[in-house]
Formats: sequence, structure tokens, C-alpha cells
Amino acid sequence: MTEQTPPNLRVVLVDDHAIFRSGLRGALAADIEVVGEAGTVEQAIAIIHQTRPAVVLLDVHLPGGRGGGGAEVIVGCADLLADTRFLALSVSDQAEDVVTVIRAGARGYVTKTIQAEELGDAIRRVSAGDAAFSPRLAGFVLDAFGTQNIAQIDDELDKLSARELEVMRLIARGYSYKEVAADLFISNKTVESHVSAVLRKLQLSNRHELSRWAVDRRIL
Repeated sequence: MTEQTPPNLRVVLVDDHAIFRSGLRGALAADIEVVGEAGTVEQAIAIIHQTRPAVVLLDVHLPGGRGGGGAEVIVGCADLLADTRFLALSVSDQAEDVVTVIRAGARGYVTKTIQAEELGDAIRRVSAGDAAFSPRLAGFVLDAFGTQNIAQIDDELDKLSARELEVMRLIARGYSYKEVAADLFISNKTVESHVSAVLRKLQLSNRHELSRWAVDRRIL
């Protein structure tokens, strides 16, 4: 019996530079299919509703609309957020841009310096319901969403040690074990041990469930 090939992951590219969109289209992996492109806020909202992709790669600064850029696109597609994920892809690494687009509903934010293979991984993670961030940018999100009297948000957090909480935040934000280890100056094996403990204590099965759990509680 012939094994069926899984369907391609459908994406829409939103950027006001056609040359960048063309280069990005050619750089994406074979399992990622570009089903639409847009260069303005209005075009983006229209093509996303028309094609209903799994993931939208979205620049944060776009012409058109009311001047809200990528965040305005996400708000204009709020009715699709259950099935379509938004991953910001921008030259900007400013905290205000990162926080604004995440507040609007984006599931991740990476800069245009990202390598093609890493971008493909980020697209797949976001499509699966996880989050993806360029490591240096995750701190902006943690500062904005992760300091709201965490112990009061959910009693379940009291089960975690301070180190487990640090690891949980980074894993939920899409960091790899290697990136967490480098960021916290611990070994990969130690990261794995902490993740196992977090999943056990929170009664979760995997990192995807952990991401959803953290997002629901606005911990990230």
C-alpha cells in the first residue's frame, strides 16, 4: 500500500516589497506552498479571507488601511484566528512592534535575518499551534505579558520552581532545547529534565499543549 504524502502547508506572504516576497517564495521548503501574496493592509485582509491559509507571514509595517500595519491585518482577520495563524516577519526588532503585533493575535515574531531553514521550522511550529520567536525578541513578550503577578494568575504555577517557570516560558514561546540551554546556561539534559517535570506537574502531554496552556493564561 502506497504511503500518502501529507498535504503542503499553505501560507500567504504579506510584505510591501515585491522583490522580498519573490525571494522568500523561492527560499521556502518544498512542503510550504504560497497560495497568495499582498502588499497592503486591504489586499492582505482580502487575500487571507479568500485563501484561508494555515499561516500568514506578515510584515508589521504596511501601507494602507488606517495606518495600523500588520496588527490591523490581524484584527481584520479576527474571524479566522481559530484556523489561520499569523507569524510576523519583519526587519524591525523594536519592542513596541513586537508587543503590538502579539497583542493583536500573532503567534510569533521573527526578524528578516532568519535563515530559510529556521523560518520553515517557525512556520511549522506556528501552524501546529506553538509559538516561534527570534530568541532576542522573546524577552520583550515576557516583559509585556509575563510579569502580571504570575502566582495570582493560576494556582497551578505554584507547583513549579523558579527554574522550571523560566524553562516553561521559553519552551512555550517556541525555543528549542538547545536555545533554552544556551539562554539559561544549563545543559540540554537539564532542560529536558525540567520540561518533563513541568509537563508532569501541569498534567500536559507535550510542548504544544504547554504553549496553549501558557497562552490561555497570558503568561507569555
